[in-house]
Amino acid sequence: MKTRASKRKSSAANVSDVEDQNSMKKQRVVLGEISNSNNVSVSPISNPEVSGRVRNSRIKRVAATRKALSSVDSNIDTENKAPESFTEKSITEVKFSDPQNCEPFVHEIDSYLCSMEREIKRRPIFNYIERVQCEVTTQMRGILVDWMVEVAEEYKLLPDTLFLSVSYVDRFLSLNRVPKLKLQLLGVSSMLIAAKYEEMTPPHVENFVLITDSTYNKSEVVKMEADILKSLRFEIGNPTAKTFVRRFAGIGCENNKAKKLKFECLCNYLVELSLLEYCCLKFLPSLVAASATFLARYITWPKLHPWTTTLCKFTGYNAADLKECVLVLHELFMARKGGSFPAIREKYKQHKFKNVAYLPSPPQLPRSLFEDE
Repeated sequence: MKTRASKRKSSAANVSDVEDQNSMKKQRVVLGEISNSNNVSVSPISNPEVSGRVRNSRIKRVAATRKALSSVDSNIDTENKAPESFTEKSITEVKFSDPQNCEPFVHEIDSYLCSMEREIKRRPIFNYIERVQCEVTTQMRGILVDWMVEVAEEYKLLPDTLFLSVSYVDRFLSLNRVPKLKLQLLGVSSMLIAAKYEEMTPPHVENFVLITDSTYNKSEVVKMEADILKSLRFEIGNPTAKTFVRRFAGIGCENNKAKKLKFECLCNYLVELSLLEYCCLKFLPSLVAASATFLARYITWPKLHPWTTTLCKFTGYNAADLKECVLVLHELFMARKGGSFPAIREKYKQHKFKNVAYLPSPPQLPRSLFEDE
C-alpha cells in the first residue's frame, strides 16, 4: 500500500516527466528546419501571410550566413595567398618528367650512380667462368638466368629485384667456385636477398624452396644466403642497367607521348635480354642502358638518327662508344644469340608489354648509325 505522501511524490514525478517530455519535444521542433528529418512532425502554419513572412525571414538569414562565410573565405584566401614568386603560373612552368628524377639534384644523383657502378667491389669479373669456375659454363649461366626470369614472373617481383639477383650471382661466381648442382641454389638465394632489399612484401623462404621443387631445403637456402652476403660484404645496393634505363628512355623518347609506353617497354626488353649474354658483363650497366636506348630508337624511328646531342650529354656516351654493345643487343633481339632461352621473349610478347618482342628490325645495322651527327 502506498501512503498519501508517496502518492503525492509519484504524481509530482509523473508531472515532471510529462513536462520534461514536452520540453524535449519543444526543443526537437527546431530540427524541423532540416529537410531530411522524417521523424519530426511539424504542424504547418495555417495563415499564408504568416508563412510567407517566415519563409522570407529564413531566406534572408540564409543569404546573410552565406555572405558572412564568403567574406571569411576571402579573408583566409588573402592571408594564405602565396607570394608572387610561387604563383600558379610559375609553378606550372616547373615540370618534372619523372617524380623520382628530381630535377634540382638529378645530375648529382647521376654522377653518384656512375661512380658507384665503376667500383670494383660492385662489379663481377667479366671472364670469371674461364678464370674461376670449373663446372659452370656460359650455357648453364644462361639457363639459370632464364629460370630466374620465370621465378620473377611467378611471384610478380619487381624488375629491379631480377636485375639485382642476377648481379649477385655473377659477383658471387667471380669469387667462389660453385659446383653445378648448387647453381640453382645460388640463384634462388640471390633472389631471396634481392627481394628482401627491393620488395615491400618479399616471398618467404618456403616459397623459394617450393619453386625449386624442393630440390633444396630451407636450411640450405638460408646458409647460401649467408654465404652470398659474406662474399659480397653486404654491398647489395649496386646500380644496374635497369636503374639507368629509366632516365635514358625518358630522354630518348623526346616527349613523343603516342609511342612513349611502347618505347619504354622496348628499352626494358633489350636490357633484360642483356642479362642472358655472358659477354655483356664487360659493359658498364649505364653503357648497356644507353645502348638499349640507342637500338630502341632505331627500331621505333628508323628514319631518325638514333643518337642525339641531348642523349650524348645526359648519358656521357658518344654513338661510337656504344657500337659493340648495340651490336650484341641486336644479335639478342634477332635471336641469333640466346635463342634457346625463351622466358624473356615470351614475357615481352604479352599485351601489357605492348608486344615489343614481335617488332621487326633490319637484319644488319648500318655503320653510319655510329657516326655522330
